[in-house]
Amino acid sequence: MKLPKKAVAVASALAMVGLLTSCIGGAPEAEQATISEFPDKWDEEITVDVFDELANYMGIQEGWFGDLVKKKFNMKLNIIAPNVAGGGDTLYNTRVSAGNLGDLIVTAKGKKLNELVEGGLVLDSAPFYPAMKNVEKFDTAVTHLNDGKDGVYAFPTSVSSIKPTEPSEGIDPTFGPYLRWDLYKQLGYPELNTLEDLLPVLKDMQDLEPTAPNGARVYAISLFKDWDGNMMVTAKQPTTFYGYDERGFVLAKADGSDYQSILDDDGEYLRTLKFYYEANQLGLVDPESTTQNYDTMWSKVQNGQVLFSWWPWLGQAAYNTDANTQAGKGFQIAPLKDMKVFAYGAEAYGAEPVITIGSKAKDPERIAAFIDWLYSPEGTYANNSQTMGAAGPQGLTWDLDDSGQPALTELGQQAFIGGEAEVPAEWGGGSYIDGGSTLNVSAVLPADVDKETGLPFNYKTWPTYQELVKTPLSEDWKAKMGDAPTTMDYLKDNDQLLVAPGASYTPPTDPSEIETLRNQVKAVIVQYSWKMSFAASEAEFDQLKGQLQEEAEGLGYDKVLEFDMESAKAQNEAREKVAEKLG
Repeated sequence: MKLPKKAVAVASALAMVGLLTSCIGGAPEAEQATISEFPDKWDEEITVDVFDELANYMGIQEGWFGDLVKKKFNMKLNIIAPNVAGGGDTLYNTRVSAGNLGDLIVTAKGKKLNELVEGGLVLDSAPFYPAMKNVEKFDTAVTHLNDGKDGVYAFPTSVSSIKPTEPSEGIDPTFGPYLRWDLYKQLGYPELNTLEDLLPVLKDMQDLEPTAPNGARVYAISLFKDWDGNMMVTAKQPTTFYGYDERGFVLAKADGSDYQSILDDDGEYLRTLKFYYEANQLGLVDPESTTQNYDTMWSKVQNGQVLFSWWPWLGQAAYNTDANTQAGKGFQIAPLKDMKVFAYGAEAYGAEPVITIGSKAKDPERIAAFIDWLYSPEGTYANNSQTMGAAGPQGLTWDLDDSGQPALTELGQQAFIGGEAEVPAEWGGGSYIDGGSTLNVSAVLPADVDKETGLPFNYKTWPTYQELVKTPLSEDWKAKMGDAPTTMDYLKDNDQLLVAPGASYTPPTDPSEIETLRNQVKAVIVQYSWKMSFAASEAEFDQLKGQLQEEAEGLGYDKVLEFDMESAKAQNEAREKVAEKLG
């Protein structure tokens, strides 16, 4: 990357940004000398504030990851998590107004990053970049992210060497119709031609197992509402089985072949609402869906009270324990004949979250060294999300076997298959699960290949792991799926996957008028979506649908839709370009 001359134009930038006009984060700084390598060690212990918009933990990073960071960098991480603090953007705004968001910052690219750069709240890391040998491997993404910023202000996440036209998700796609396979098997694997065919099958499955081991009633479908945004989030999920993903009020197909308003009479979103309405009429929907949150719903899946999941990282992650799968019980994908599941291509220039150094950071050079480590193989194994197959530190949870293949250690098997393990004191002690990285951001995509092993970082893809987790459940599913090794293999082989090339597209920020209209309209959409799902009759469903369309239109739906449609088409143009250039 060509390193531009450092330029911190604080005064002029502050005049351009709303909230940041009241703060000066980037007071004149001493010129930082450019370095080509980091020190081997640091004598003084420091604690750095990490403002992390993705973190779900607040406080000092403890456990084995905290111990690893302390030993390598003599540094403690004090996680500041708006998700935990609550109050929307209050914590962000307060810290921005004070001119110091944090020493290390995980935020979003686009408007937020641009404002922080212009307001002088993030540091130009150009002087450290020549020493960041691990980040440098992804220089194309770093250059793209910082294009036009006259400096190196941020580092991309989820970067990889995978082509943007290839799935980024490992052995399972993000979405798919996952059922309690053991009950589906008992019914004789009924043919599923389309989404609606799930209803009688789920009814029969629920009749087979009406009560969970904990004595609670079983429902085929359990919904939650705390993730609702532009629409009812659980109503969007089945649209992904047909290749769609949301862009505001638009459902856009991964290959750019179709764009739908979510309020189209014959569109996929209203189809899903009708699906939930019919499911509820059959007694398949958990009546607590309207009041519960994701955590409550997760516990129900974990306890065997739910039979359907839109995601492998819900059904399989919560229920497919070693004990259950050895008993032949668990969630597996049950393909619909007409589906073509949406898959996210590897982002050529990184995902939406970015990592930056605060302009008032304590020891920014050390923080730059820490960031660089996150992109190293060691950092990738240690820091990536456990739900995405992070293998943890070599020598603790995995190691190379006699044939040179990576394989889980006994402790790794206890942690990842058994669900928990106690970490030895020399690694920091405590629970392995609790001691994992709380940053909740992957610098390198878990599906990327470790050149040392020739295999992906994600341990779930390793042949040694696949052999280890052979269970009556997985063997039965494979036998039924033509001996496909994984879900992703099955979908690829049967042309049931639609990959959206990873263009790292950043949608435009809503102008104030669109933002105001959107907030009004989406509240109505979400409210009516829930009412329609639980309508007492088809006549009431149709009446509510008409009211929704009329009220949304009256509040300015069409204007927001036009804005979102332009964004969806621009996104597709970016996908086409990156596929042509790098695919």
